[in-house]
Amino acid sequence: MTPHRYTFVGGLHRSGTSLVARLIGDLPGVSAINAAPVPENEGVYLQGAIPHTARHGSPMHFATDPAQHHIEGSHFDRLETQIRLERDWAPYFNEAPWRVEKSPVNLTRMRLYQQLFPLSQFVVVTRHPEAVAAATSKWVDMDPAAMMAHWLDAYDIVRRDLDYLHAVITIRYEDLVTDPSATLARLAAFLDVDTVPAPSDIRDGNQDYPGTTTLSPTQAERASAWGYAEGMAVQPWAGVTRHPLRRIAENVEAATHRVTLP
Repeated sequence: MTPHRYTFVGGLHRSGTSLVARLIGDLPGVSAINAAPVPENEGVYLQGAIPHTARHGSPMHFATDPAQHHIEGSHFDRLETQIRLERDWAPYFNEAPWRVEKSPVNLTRMRLYQQLFPLSQFVVVTRHPEAVAAATSKWVDMDPAAMMAHWLDAYDIVRRDLDYLHAVITIRYEDLVTDPSATLARLAAFLDVDTVPAPSDIRDGNQDYPGTTTLSPTQAERASAWGYAEGMAVQPWAGVTRHPLRRIAENVEAATHRVTLP
């Protein structure tokens, strides 16, 4: 049995996954991938167990690609995959009870990773679809409305996958930048470790996109399932927290109540 557990962070590109992983990596008892020769220290580039080429993980494409939705019982649900992942990632982690691995494509691999690493926990990061579309436009030549439609389709899949996970928490980028300390406390409670002071350099990147294309009324209705509304608006939303231990789930919920929206 491995002496460590994984927490996997996933979300669409430009959603704040790197920031969330950095916060988790600063918690006591957590090791994160640092200074790796790959983009954003993403573990998906450091492993050879599951193919990841230039055609895999493409922003605004991967999350709705059925071929990249890896679940229990799929082709990669086997011991060889788990052993290869452990071997490939090992050089980039220090010894610690927890290892945090962040890659956007984790969003479509959570159910598989739960099978390969039964004690793993998952952090799903969301950001307003209007902001994600605006931030991703520099990478992807796609109409903003189509990008927001992709966001909605992708997180519809995620919402269905959440029902299969034993230990998962949702983190909204907007809640994080509004109250970093409260969000960090939620993450610490979720991993059952002590919290630490939040960094002072966290800013609201959504302010970089004034006048961006807004959700249509139909899209806004769908986005409301995640607490988002047109015009970059954010509504109160309880989020999802699930953990096999009631004590930990209750501690996360207690920290959740400290988050105040603008």
